[in-house]
Amino acid sequence: MSKNSTSVTGIHHITAIAGDPQENLDFYISVLGLRLVKKSINQDAPDTYHFFFADGEGNPGTDLTFFPWPGMAPRRPGAGVWGEIGFIIPPGSMDWWEDHLKQKGITLAPREVRFGEPVLPFFDPHGMYLSLTEATLYREFTFTPWAHSPVPEQVQIQALGSATLTLRNEEATKTFLAGALGFRFDREEDGRRRYVVGEGAGGQRLDLLLDPKAPTGTWGVGAVHHVAFRVPDGRTQEVIDQQIRENHGRSSGVIDRFWFQSVYVREPSGALCEVATDGPGFGVDEDMAHLGETLVLPPWYEPQREAIEANLAPIKLPVQGGR
Repeated sequence: MSKNSTSVTGIHHITAIAGDPQENLDFYISVLGLRLVKKSINQDAPDTYHFFFADGEGNPGTDLTFFPWPGMAPRRPGAGVWGEIGFIIPPGSMDWWEDHLKQKGITLAPREVRFGEPVLPFFDPHGMYLSLTEATLYREFTFTPWAHSPVPEQVQIQALGSATLTLRNEEATKTFLAGALGFRFDREEDGRRRYVVGEGAGGQRLDLLLDPKAPTGTWGVGAVHHVAFRVPDGRTQEVIDQQIRENHGRSSGVIDRFWFQSVYVREPSGALCEVATDGPGFGVDEDMAHLGETLVLPPWYEPQREAIEANLAPIKLPVQGGR
């Protein structure tokens, strides 16, 4: 990390591309036990949903979101797009999760140990690369269990722990991550180079995989669209935005996403990043007891609600909060 760099806190949310929206809902709610905390539309493409899955209250750092585009071609793994997304589960819960996923028909890769922590890799139904890691969270992290989850509270997924990026060459990305976002090199194991902020605990990690011969990756069904990093407030976001510009990043400037403020930039290899504020949060436009139960539209789309709803695929929530 540059001596004077302000650092992001950790991962805020991750957004990915799904196929069929009902399959996406069924897996992340019924299998992984996450709560649908917001059902909206892609603000730039209102003909598709935007689903937000998180913990019981949608706390920053727990939120995996999806644009379901079933007509899109599958992703192509490679350099310049985000790869594996790691969830954090409580220490001692891996056996439960391995049995649970097998019972649900999920094909699992063999367990691994990374940097001394047990890891279970697998794919979601649309080919997105996921993993579960037994790890501790950083001190200021807030996780709230979801009382209506089909997964018992004591083993529920607690956070987005890490993201992985394949690179042909590390130097430009390493310099950008340090100067713009405050990441520092932590350690290397089996070709996996870990960069961290803060304590380097679960939720504060990026893993870079170096492959000079890697093909260029592409977005598609099963791909990660972008990784967003946390800042506590707009003032800190302004500082990070300035650091992005000073490190030759092409910042989008601040964009209002209602539940948080966002700044977008591509790191040097092309992977899309976001810097998002912790607030105001998902309760700003819905009762917290009933998050995700109705379609929430940006104000400028409200006059078109009838046409938008008619154009979206019908879906049914497999589990509804507030019951």
